[in-house]
Amino acid sequence: MRCISKTIAVVTALVLALGVSGCGKGKPLAGAYDVYGTADALGISSAALAEDKTYFASDLCVSEDIALGTDTTNSQVAEGAGVFNLATGEVTYAKNLYERLYPASTTKVLTAYIALKYCEDLDVFVTVSENAANQASDSSVCDLKAGDIVKLRDLLYGLMLRSGNDAAIAIAEHISGSVEAFAELMNQEAAAIGATQSHFVNPNGLPDENHYTTVYDMYLIFAKALENETFTDIISTKSYDVVYTSAGNKAVEKTWENTNQYLTGATETPEGFSIVGGKTGTTGDAGYCLVLYSYNPKGNPIISIVFKADGKSNLYLLMNEMLAGFAN
Repeated sequence: MRCISKTIAVVTALVLALGVSGCGKGKPLAGAYDVYGTADALGISSAALAEDKTYFASDLCVSEDIALGTDTTNSQVAEGAGVFNLATGEVTYAKNLYERLYPASTTKVLTAYIALKYCEDLDVFVTVSENAANQASDSSVCDLKAGDIVKLRDLLYGLMLRSGNDAAIAIAEHISGSVEAFAELMNQEAAAIGATQSHFVNPNGLPDENHYTTVYDMYLIFAKALENETFTDIISTKSYDVVYTSAGNKAVEKTWENTNQYLTGATETPEGFSIVGGKTGTTGDAGYCLVLYSYNPKGNPIISIVFKADGKSNLYLLMNEMLAGFAN
C-alpha cells in the first residue's frame, strides 16, 4: 500500500506541475516534488536496475502445491515428502508439501537452531531439572537425572543423536526459563524463517494437536539450521562420548549413538550420494519421519524429507527412491 500511495503522489504532483508551469516554460515551483529522483530512489522507475533488487524467496526452493514424481515411487507409504536441490533452487519431488503434519522429533532441528543462535558459549553448564528428567520411560531419552550438570554442547549432541526428550527440555529451560516461554520463541523464530504453517508447543516433538508443521516448513527450518557449521557437525556425528557430573558429584560416562540408519550403516546409501546427516522422528501419531542432508553425484546439496511413513523400512525405502530418482 505504501508504494502505491507514493506512486499516486508522484503522478498527482506531475499533473499539478504541468498545469501550473505550462509544460515547463514558466517559473519553477518552490519546493516542487522531485519526481524523477524520488521514483528512482523508490525503485519504481526504469532507471533502477533489476539486478540491484533483492526479491523475496530468491534463494529458496519454491513449488506449487502439486505432486511431483509420486507415480514412480512407493509414495503411498508416507503422507508427505519432498526433495529440495539447494544448488538449483528446484523442488524435484513433492507430496503434500503444505499439509499440516506432526513432526515428532524432527522438531529438535528447530530446538538446536535456536540454542546455537542464542547461546554463544556452548561450554556453559546446565543443571537438569526434575521436569526435564521426568520423561516417559518408553520415550527417547538420554537418561538424564535431576541435578545432573551437563555442558550445553553435550546436551545438543544428546538432543540430535540420541534424540533425548530430556535434553530438549533442559535446553529449553536453560534458554527461556520454561518450556512455555521457549515454545513462544520457537514460533517466533519459525515465523521469521518463513515457516508460517507451523506451530510448536514443546521442544521435543511429543504429540500435541497444536504442535505441527509441514514438509515445506521443515525444509525452511532445516536449511536455516544448516547455515550453522556446528549444527552440521553435530548431525554428521555417528556417535558421541560424553562425560558429565551427577547430582551426587560423580562422573557419568556415556556414548550416544546416532539414530540415522544411513550413518549407522543399517541402510545403504544410493550410489553416488554422500549422506551428511539429519534428524529422525517417530511417534504413533506422526509415524516415521526423517529430515536428511546429502550431496548428489553432481555435488549439489540436497534436503530430502519424509513425514508420516507407515514403517521404518518403508521410510528408508521411499527416501532411497526419492534420492536416486529425483535428486540428481
